[in-house]
Amino acid sequence: MAGKTGKKKALGRGLDALIRENPLVIETVAAEKEAGARELPIADIVPNRYQPRQEFHDETLQELAGSIRENGVIQPIAVRPLDDGYELISGERRLKAASMAGLETIPAITMDVTDEEQLRLSLVENIQREDLDPIERAQAYRRLMDEFEFTQEELSGKVGKKRSSIANTVRLLTLPQEIQDAIKSGAVTMGHAKAILAFEHVDEQLAACRKIVSEGLSVRAAEKLTEKRKKKTVPVPAEKDVHVAAIEDELREAFGTRVNIVQRGDRGKVEIEYYNADDLERIIDLLRQRNL
Repeated sequence: MAGKTGKKKALGRGLDALIRENPLVIETVAAEKEAGARELPIADIVPNRYQPRQEFHDETLQELAGSIRENGVIQPIAVRPLDDGYELISGERRLKAASMAGLETIPAITMDVTDEEQLRLSLVENIQREDLDPIERAQAYRRLMDEFEFTQEELSGKVGKKRSSIANTVRLLTLPQEIQDAIKSGAVTMGHAKAILAFEHVDEQLAACRKIVSEGLSVRAAEKLTEKRKKKTVPVPAEKDVHVAAIEDELREAFGTRVNIVQRGDRGKVEIEYYNADDLERIIDLLRQRNL
């Protein structure tokens, strides 16, 4: 009996916390809960187009499917109605596992939410359950900012994370794909990534990442790599005008990448860095959206 209670608590924590922290949907969910979840055909439910999680491990899905065969689906999933069925909002693991277990229907709560609310709810649920790796989280943050024009400050309030945490996470998307892959696999942690970001050039970042992975360096050892590099740097750049520095910070936040303003008297240039073709396309899209 105790085992079943434990499972129910683990499966239910994400959605309950999600509902408490999102007043926009409290009334809708409360009404549905009062009426009770309905059994919906699994075949009528399409995946969440805003699902921030990209990796679902087969082994854990098989374990959940086994639990569902024995105990059923304890926590209902959440869906929103479509013209010809339903779209998943939260509970994709349960939906996949229920299908693997051979179920034809699944208990579900129906919610009327906007695209913005659906993406935010999906993100919040995954963050609360710590289901997302840092790159998936960064991509979800970036998508919220790009598609719904949130500032990092506004996003901070919506997902309950500090602005600095969001900024640091989004910066991961400026790293080369090889490093992003290492972060996704867990070979490089968020602490390692912060140390790697201290290097300005891609070749330095890649060299640091490879050294961290091949030698199994701790975060502190990775930070020492950047300290050694700084000691080797002889030239000390002139301190920038505070107004120019403030504009650089604003542009960095807007584009999620390094921006450098070079002044030569009254003239100068603005340098926006990108790290691969996808990153360049993302920056161009942002410029087009702002009619720049």
